[in-house]
Amino acid sequence: MAHVVIIGAGVGGMPMAYEMREALRKEGRVTVIGNGPEFQFTPSNPWVLVGWRKRSDIVIPVERYLNKKNIDFIPVPAARVRPDDNQIDLADGRVVDYDFLIVASGPHLAFEEVEGLGPDGFTQSVCHVDHAVKGYEKWEAFCKDPGPIVVGAVQGASCYGPAYEMAMIMDTDLRRRRIRDRVPMTFVTAEPYIGHLGLGGVGDSKGILESEMRGTHIRWICNARVDRVEDGVMHVTEHDEDGNEKKKHALPFKFSMMLPAFKGIPAVQDIEGLVNPRGFVTVTSHQHNARYPNVYAVGVIVAIPPVEACPLPVGAPKTGYMIETMVTATAHNIRNVIDGKAPDQEATWNAICLADFGDRGAAFVALPQIPPRNVNWFSGGRWVHLAKVAFEKYFLRKLRKGTSEPVYEKYLLKALGIAKLKDRFTQPTVHD
Repeated sequence: MAHVVIIGAGVGGMPMAYEMREALRKEGRVTVIGNGPEFQFTPSNPWVLVGWRKRSDIVIPVERYLNKKNIDFIPVPAARVRPDDNQIDLADGRVVDYDFLIVASGPHLAFEEVEGLGPDGFTQSVCHVDHAVKGYEKWEAFCKDPGPIVVGAVQGASCYGPAYEMAMIMDTDLRRRRIRDRVPMTFVTAEPYIGHLGLGGVGDSKGILESEMRGTHIRWICNARVDRVEDGVMHVTEHDEDGNEKKKHALPFKFSMMLPAFKGIPAVQDIEGLVNPRGFVTVTSHQHNARYPNVYAVGVIVAIPPVEACPLPVGAPKTGYMIETMVTATAHNIRNVIDGKAPDQEATWNAICLADFGDRGAAFVALPQIPPRNVNWFSGGRWVHLAKVAFEKYFLRKLRKGTSEPVYEKYLLKALGIAKLKDRFTQPTVHD
């Protein structure tokens, strides 16, 4: 009887559990190790920060839904993976054995890499629902006594969409409150230009996002290294295209949301042959690790090299569609191995994203992720805002029902008019 253990109960781990349960024989076991008792729909955290969603709107208790599908759940964080022993040490001292391990944990949020960064420092975050809830309290206080805002992503970040979302959502909320004229806003990013997105740009993302920022009176600083954050002041060094220091900035703020750099979770960091120097799990094109072939990884924890060299560290994003295809490939490949076959399924590592701007939004499709591309599309409008709201509702309903239905393939690709193209544009990439 194969025992498949999944670390993580988030946007990758929960769908992984349902698909793995469906792929296994009835006698196979699936166990999910969570960082607590709840699932949170992380893409909605920007709405939580400004009070458009409550915590209860985007969080569900997962144990009863997993148990309905005959999936075990342990709401205790993994302390250490021991791949040579096929075991996981839990934070409470227990040890879990596995035949196959799937790391779907998401990242460690490396706030500690910049002095004063994060909810325990002087900036807010939308990387976790609890951060967003805390940020909402700060936001309400800020709106009573507004002033400058600094928003963006620090060097080493690999998910830039939420930074743009947060800037535009705050702009929308401030306009609705009739206080936008009292709030100078600066967007700070390590990207070499606005709209790079960690992807070398997608379509006319540079032009469209620059236009959005000009239209909403948001100034920007690119190639920006955040050196440290003090109470009310962010110290930033701007670099030129060759990476040389160009200008020092001391940016005053009364409110700030900055995305941190990502690393691998402590449970897998520094395991030789399993992770890269940043602690991300290295995988082959079949989603398993080369040294430990019974260890798979999906989602943000997967090591993906930067799309191109930049003056400052700029990571590549892992969008929802990419994660969904990783999940499906992993489930099929583990099924193959159990049946005595070789893994043969590869994820379509394409980037598809919906970014909400409050009362409108922007969507992009990059097939494949690394240029040159077969599809290189970026567009926007009110329909994106409506689509993201609908996606949130559908995804939460999917988890409550316990279905392994591929949301992006069934609905989003079709809505974007590229359903017939998706199977043609694969990017089988091996990561050593």
